Amino acid sequence: MGIWNFLKSRSQPPAGAYAPPQADSAADRRMDQTLLQRLIDIRALCGGTGDLIVHELEVSGVACAVVLCEGMVDTNTFSKMFALPLTSLSLSDASPQAVLTWVRKNALLAPDQKEIYTYAELFRFIMSGFVVLLIDGVEPGIVFGIQGYTGRSVSEPSGETNERGSREGFIEKLRPNISLVRRRFKSPDLMFEIITFGEKSRTDAALVYLRGTVAPELLRKVKERLSKVRMDVVLESGYIQPFLDAKPLSLFSGVGYTERPDTLCAKVAEGRIGLIVDGTPYALIVPYLFNEHFQSLDDYAHRPYYATFIRWLKYAAFFFSILLPGFYVAVGSFHPELLPATLLNSLLVSEETTPFPLMFEALVIFFIYEIMREAGLRMPQSVGHAVSIVGALVIGDAAVSAGIIGTPMVIVVAVTAISSFVVPTLYEPITILRFAFILIGGMFGIFGVAAAFFAVAANLCAVNPLGVPVTTPATPFSLYSMRDVLFRWSWKTLAQEDLRVQGLTGSDISTQGGKNNADKAT
Repeated sequence: MGIWNFLKSRSQPPAGAYAPPQADSAADRRMDQTLLQRLIDIRALCGGTGDLIVHELEVSGVACAVVLCEGMVDTNTFSKMFALPLTSLSLSDASPQAVLTWVRKNALLAPDQKEIYTYAELFRFIMSGFVVLLIDGVEPGIVFGIQGYTGRSVSEPSGETNERGSREGFIEKLRPNISLVRRRFKSPDLMFEIITFGEKSRTDAALVYLRGTVAPELLRKVKERLSKVRMDVVLESGYIQPFLDAKPLSLFSGVGYTERPDTLCAKVAEGRIGLIVDGTPYALIVPYLFNEHFQSLDDYAHRPYYATFIRWLKYAAFFFSILLPGFYVAVGSFHPELLPATLLNSLLVSEETTPFPLMFEALVIFFIYEIMREAGLRMPQSVGHAVSIVGALVIGDAAVSAGIIGTPMVIVVAVTAISSFVVPTLYEPITILRFAFILIGGMFGIFGVAAAFFAVAANLCAVNPLGVPVTTPATPFSLYSMRDVLFRWSWKTLAQEDLRVQGLTGSDISTQGGKNNADKAT
């Protein structure tokens, strides 16, 4: 205990070594009413950046200025709906207040209008693709939403392909992603709360939940954890995920992710909370159960008997991917009597020509496999496929021919590798557990593998993010809820059930999800 406390204390930064980033006090101050002073302050605060455009103009004889970022605004919309109406405006009362009143009431300029009072707000909006109009003599700046920066169009998600259902996936823009969810959920109870992360990146994100369905206590816990995100830069939803995880160092996470808006809608309808982050096509989902890694929207589009078969297939593939190599090494090294005589003879003949023990063979071949996979993933797509094919055919065949590894080991590696792709969202823990079980099987045999498996299961049962165990309804066990875990019942049955996450066994969050309570949580 003393050594652990010493190492833990040494891993902490010294007092005063790090302080949460603080916003620039100069940018936080209110804007001056004088246009000239505001323009001087803006140029001073931005440091002369090359993509900032400040265009001075007169609107009905009143000095004004338009501030925007180059490449972030739709130029056609800016010219037709903004610049031309303003420059051609002629008011009988040519005063700054009259211009401000006309802009406020004229919805033709842009439907999305806001008023800002500080330089920090000004920079946050213009760097998000908005245009800011400054009028000499009046304090608020008027913000117009006419974003037009380039980006990827909506396309089929590459990581979650389905046979049936929608072909649309999230993209890297927050507003289109919100519209993809809203188009599928036409309810006034579907709420989007805009949150900003990163003191310097100022990354926008949308908290998504269904008012009247989400548990107020769950919503409060999520907001409390998100309020603790203190980072300079947030570029991806993965930056925020550790703050939502109950045990960030655990192999298994209680936070899920998806590229599909229909999947997010399905989870939100069950009382879960989603987080869409600008700049990434992956939305986070909390809480996320372990059994949901083995489910997909195709399960609910296919007939129940086939969907049940596919689920059992996924569970079998998961256990194959983590246990098969370690079990093979353990049996071949310590318990050959468990194998049939014919299979044992084939194994002995194959291993006679190899100079290494089974454990070393397995570690080497899986290490080479991970290298080839990483190379194929990081290289250009056309070259990546070639690397995978060459690695699988040439290296594998050459290794067997040279007697470095045995043929049964190649079969085990192939079956394991294919099985791991059946549950892609669990690939990270599968990889670590696979190597761990190989080492344990090579040193302690099949009893060591069994003990390690129960230790991993205990660790998984201990993951309890936001008051919902990830292993529910298996532990705590509920036969009633298991109907949609190991089996897939028909919609005639599921449609009559309460599928809210707060109603699951073992959940310690409030089961009261009324609209009034949700309003209080917000």
